[in-house]
Parts: sequence; C-alpha cells; structure tokens
Amino acid sequence: MQTLAQSARDLATGISSRSLVEECLARILNPTGEGPRAFLKVHAEQTRAAADYIDTLCRHGAAPSRFAGIPISVKDLFDIAGDVTTAGSVALRDAPAATRDATAVARIRAAGLIPIGRTNMTEFAFSGVGLNPHYDTPRNPYDRATGRMPGGSSSGAAVSVADGMALGALGTDTGGSCRIPAAVCGIVGYKPTAKRIPTDGALPLSFTLDSVGPLAPTVGCCAALDAIMAGEAPDDVTPWRLGGLRLAAPQTMVLDGMDSTVAGAYTEALSRLSSEGVKIVDMPFIEFNEVAALNRHGGFAAAEAYAWHHKLIETKGALYDPRVLVRIMRGKSQDATDYIELIRARADLIRRVAAISIQFDAMIMPTVPIVAPPLASLEAEERFRIVNLAMLRNTTIANVLDRCAISIPCHRGGVAPVGLMLMGEHGADHRLFSIAAAVEQIVSPQPGKT
Repeated sequence: MQTLAQSARDLATGISSRSLVEECLARILNPTGEGPRAFLKVHAEQTRAAADYIDTLCRHGAAPSRFAGIPISVKDLFDIAGDVTTAGSVALRDAPAATRDATAVARIRAAGLIPIGRTNMTEFAFSGVGLNPHYDTPRNPYDRATGRMPGGSSSGAAVSVADGMALGALGTDTGGSCRIPAAVCGIVGYKPTAKRIPTDGALPLSFTLDSVGPLAPTVGCCAALDAIMAGEAPDDVTPWRLGGLRLAAPQTMVLDGMDSTVAGAYTEALSRLSSEGVKIVDMPFIEFNEVAALNRHGGFAAAEAYAWHHKLIETKGALYDPRVLVRIMRGKSQDATDYIELIRARADLIRRVAAISIQFDAMIMPTVPIVAPPLASLEAEERFRIVNLAMLRNTTIANVLDRCAISIPCHRGGVAPVGLMLMGEHGADHRLFSIAAAVEQIVSPQPGKT
C-alpha cells in the first residue's frame, strides 16, 4: 500500500495527480475487483478534473498542501455537495442532495486532497460487522476465495484503502467503526477524541458518541488526515521514545474469547515491545465491566438514533435492514430518566477510570478478539449477534470514555489480519499518535511503510 508520505514525495518529484487518480479509478472500475461493492458512487469525471487542476497548481508552485492531488474515499455518511447522502440505506435514496460539503470533507478538499467516491457501509452505521443487504457487502481483502466480513461500519472505507482504490479514507467511529474494519482488513484506523473534528454534515448515529476519523495504510497517514480534518497543519509524527514508555494492559473483559490467531499476535506484540524497553503493566480495570451495563437498554446509540430516525421509520421502516431496525427500536423504550441516568453513570465511569489510567502513557489491548469470519457463517441471526457484540466489545470502551484510540496491524504476513489497539487519555491525540508511531515500528514492520 502506498502511503500518503510516499505519494507526496512522488508528486513533489514530478508524478502527476492525474496518474494517481487513474491508478485508483482503474482498480475501482475493475469489474472483477471489489470496487462495485466497496463504492456506492464514483466521482470519476470530477476526480479527473480536480487532478488536472491540482497538477496545474503544482506546476506553478501553488499547491495548497504537500498532500494536494492525493485521492481519498469518503464514507457514505458524509455530505458532499450535489450528492444524496444515503448512509448505506435505500430509505434515503429520494432525499434532497446536499448543498454543501461536511466540514471534514471541506477541509480535506481545501488541502487539495481529492474525494474519489462514496464508500459502502453498514446501513446507518449501526453494526461492527459491515454487512449491507441493499448494496452487497465488500469482501475482506484477506482470503477473498472464502469471502470474509470486512468489519463495520466503515466497511467500504477499509476495503478501498487495503485494495489501493484510495490512498486514505474518511470514516466515522461511534463504537469502533474506524478501528474494527481497519483491524480485520490489515490497515490503521483512528478514533479521535470526539469533539476534535466537527461532525456537522455527517449523518448522526449517536450525537454523544460519534467521532470522525481516518483509515489509512500507516499511523503517519492517519495523523496527517486527522490534522487536516481538525483544522491543523499536518506534520510528520515524531515517534515516542520506547524506553521508559508505560502501557497499561487491561485484563478485564478485553482478553475474553480471543481466538488463537489474535492471542498469538497479541502476545508476540507485547513481547516485542517489552524487549524494546516498554514497561507493560497488567491492570484489572474492572470498571470495564460497567460498559456493558451502560448499554443494556441500547445506550446512547439506540436512544439518539431513535430520536433521529423515528419519523423516517414511520414511512420507510419497511426498507430498513431488519438487523439495524431492531437496534434502533431499542431506543423507543428508553425514557428521560433512563437517559439522564446514563449521562450521569458515564460521567462517573470516565472520572474513575481516568484516576487509574493517568499514571500510564496509554492502554494496550487487542482491537477485536477474533479474526474476520466468513460471511456465510453470519447468515444465522444468533451468530451475527454474537460476532457483532465481539467486534464492538473492546473498541466501544474508548467511545464511552470519550478517549482517542488507534488500531495498528500486528500480524505476520500471510495470516489473517489482527489489530493492536492503543487508547490514550481524553484530548491526548497528538501524544497517542507519537506513541502509536513508535509501536508501529516494532509490531507492524511491513515493506513500503514509511
């Protein structure tokens, strides 16, 4: 996979944006590839025109940033002026087209990056598995012959990057929707502190938990996209000094049910880091057990999703994926008392966990406990439910605690992808990127990653 830094260097030495775009479009439009499933809409002509414009600016030394001319994909949750934002659903196909870009898209565009198309996703972003019965489900890049799940909800985003159909992707993360597909597809996914990047122009799942984040080949790529979307100047990440780094390894819940592939990769990653001088401390963090209790009635996601969807459900409910609809409808049974108690319980949990974690530089754990299962195995409703809960279990902790978190590949080549998750403190996004860049060099040494 080509990194943003590599692409920027290529552009600086004479490679044209148009050539980068044409390479990505060729992969997207290949009828035997995953493009038709990964993308719901391709902006081929607009992308070519934008690339030609950027090439003209570059020839005159007027590129808006060093990443200008790089094609990226955009999850179908974001408004793009002139497009209908369907959020992976057929219920919104006749909605009015957006009149302006979402802020995250506008900032990406202002930096000169080029939105190449809208990527497929779990309908209304409400699942960690990535299935979409309306537009078909993108296949995981690993073991295509079997056909494995891509992870969700930013399924097409992850596949677009892993298959080189885009050099980075814009996603959202409410319970793990950037990190889960990144983990099972073998790339990097980042969830920022929720308010770091504006969510306006992104169709909401949970106003409380939603965050906008990137998926990309490397930590450095994600850091650059995150900075641009946060309104900052992107800069190279300086890796943290590993010697003396203190990482807390939670023991409660997050290690339960690991399959042998994940367990082996996680154990090896910890061993490699320890040999580099990283101090890894096993900590109980029994407070994590309370996350499930907070969500026992559907949590913020169900309550706030129902508040947004209830009128649409009255007229278009029959068009919803039943697996999504049943989760939204859990919000109907919550009353004001439930919601207020949820807010208070979350605030208390955030306070108590912070009092323990502050003595460490970050927490470390598997992103998800199992590798991507075959899609065929998820047809049974009970199996789908079990896998969906497993996918979301570890990642949702960061959303509930309102922290930043990142998933980094930690598997060996030739085996199913495994993600290693680092979780930082609230607002410590720059610090986490620095730590993640150092960890990446040890646990994910892949050719071409710079």
